[in-house]
Amino acid sequence: MSKKTGGVGKTGGYILLGLLLLGLGGFGATNFGGHVRSIGSVGDTDIPVQDYFRTLNTEINALQAQTGQAVSFQQASAAGLPEAVLSRVVLATALKDEAARIGLSVGDERLAEELRNVPGFQGVDGQFSRDSYRLALDSAGLSEQQFEEDLRSESAATLLQSAVQGGVSLPDTYVETLIAYAAERRAFTWAELSPDRLTTGLPVPSEDDLRAFYDDNLDRYTRPETKQITFAWITPAMIVDSVEVDEAALRAAYEEREAEFNMPERRLVERLVMPSAEAAQDAIDRIASGEASFEDIVTSRGLELADTDMGDVARGDLGDAAETVFAAQTGETVTGPSDLGPALYRVNAVLQAQETSFEDAIPDLRDTLALDRARRVIDTQSNDYDGELAAGVTLEELAETTEMELGQIGWTGGNSEDIAGYEAFAEAADTVTEEDYPAITELGDGGVFALRLDEVQPAAPYGFDEVRDRVATDFEANARAEALAAEAEALKTQLENGETFETLNLQPRNEAGLTRTAFGAQVPAGALQRVFEMEADEVTVLRGNGTAFLLRLDTILPAETDGDAAEQMRGLFAQQADQDVAQDLFRALAQDIQSRAGVNVDQTAINAVHANFQ
Repeated sequence: MSKKTGGVGKTGGYILLGLLLLGLGGFGATNFGGHVRSIGSVGDTDIPVQDYFRTLNTEINALQAQTGQAVSFQQASAAGLPEAVLSRVVLATALKDEAARIGLSVGDERLAEELRNVPGFQGVDGQFSRDSYRLALDSAGLSEQQFEEDLRSESAATLLQSAVQGGVSLPDTYVETLIAYAAERRAFTWAELSPDRLTTGLPVPSEDDLRAFYDDNLDRYTRPETKQITFAWITPAMIVDSVEVDEAALRAAYEEREAEFNMPERRLVERLVMPSAEAAQDAIDRIASGEASFEDIVTSRGLELADTDMGDVARGDLGDAAETVFAAQTGETVTGPSDLGPALYRVNAVLQAQETSFEDAIPDLRDTLALDRARRVIDTQSNDYDGELAAGVTLEELAETTEMELGQIGWTGGNSEDIAGYEAFAEAADTVTEEDYPAITELGDGGVFALRLDEVQPAAPYGFDEVRDRVATDFEANARAEALAAEAEALKTQLENGETFETLNLQPRNEAGLTRTAFGAQVPAGALQRVFEMEADEVTVLRGNGTAFLLRLDTILPAETDGDAAEQMRGLFAQQADQDVAQDLFRALAQDIQSRAGVNVDQTAINAVHANFQ
């Protein structure tokens, strides 16, 4: 069973000290309006304004790093960051207040050890330096007493948290019960009923039938929320035909890539260095007689086949062994010298020489050079595009006066055609709002785009006439599934009365033992859930999309509790269960502390912090 340990580790201490110094240092350069020192309190302990500012700033920076785009405070607010950060600093302050109330503290010796181990407080000799310590605190605007009190308070809060969360260990019975449920298996047989089992044709729907089916299944024909977006874009491929490449540039590129266009005869070779010429010859004799293979010789040397792979080699790569190796046939193993001693060489393929003249290489060269120049053209012009947009030019006007192309898209999040296939465009389309102004963004292949959100259309049904063909197809599939399900019900009765899948002219498939989480198994949709609801020997009918299945539960198999896989599962379950209970205990403690001590929040002070982000 997994165990947790309490206490403040060295790594945690370093992080804590670093955050205090960096956070307070940054706070010193920020004006919150004079005498604002806290944004509230928990019990008798203030919530430092710098803690809230530092944590909020860190979260906004993290969101910017994740999205790759600047994040305004309004966007951070929409994502709920201020509320999440406030909750976090309130919790941290509650732990400090509770630690102080019960008299929990870190001793002077432990505090001194933590200070000595911080690299930022060490001199050139790697030892604690009081001068470095004082300089770091002065830079942060702190006295030694103030900093050490803060550190002691933070450490005590961490000890309290560790005391609650550490050492949680659930009984083995709890974990075994989880395993018995999660790893329990089912052996079952199933078969699909083919459409040719139907003895009558499917009903031909009238227009009223189709409309009724449409009304009854409106969720199938509902358009998701859609952003109507206008965009302008340009890629190297769009302008490559207009880019001119002169012959001098083509010849220079050909000369630079000559080794690629004119390749000598090569061989795909594996080489195994042997201890001596005698050992090499003995190995060749064994291979020739069929006593051993090249793979066997490699394995006997304690190596894997990948260790012998030389890839494709030319004569110049093989030294004195070149003639022997190049004279060998595909699949033949020969002996020859190497720079490491006698060796076995196995030839796996012959690659003929490749010669491409300048004239034949021109199309490839021109495409490569033209695309490269097109990228440079776009890169040069993108700043001009951005400047025009910033000056108030619309996307439509930009497309008229430049080589950018205008387009519209109904963005639902599942689009993939044309520009929607670019990850950069998808991210921008997901996050754009009607308040955003178009700005040039890179596509990733040398192209750029800018977009504008014109309208957000709420989810709404498509008109019947728009989807009539889909409705007709779905109606037919539903009718087929109903007819096959009725046929399956009749066959189900026969299976229950002793018939077999084979005697009923069905093609059964047997699943030897699947768990609840065997989602990759090739079984009908919903079959796994259904068989875990059935009793042994029970037969059921399962409807599919335009089809039907018969399922019979053959055996209920207990979880496998022995072996490496079971031990790995046991360890994972034990760890996760311990962590879940530990988090529940800590959450209950945090709520109790805040309820007993009381939480006061100064919204005016919080607004002052927010003003510095806008």
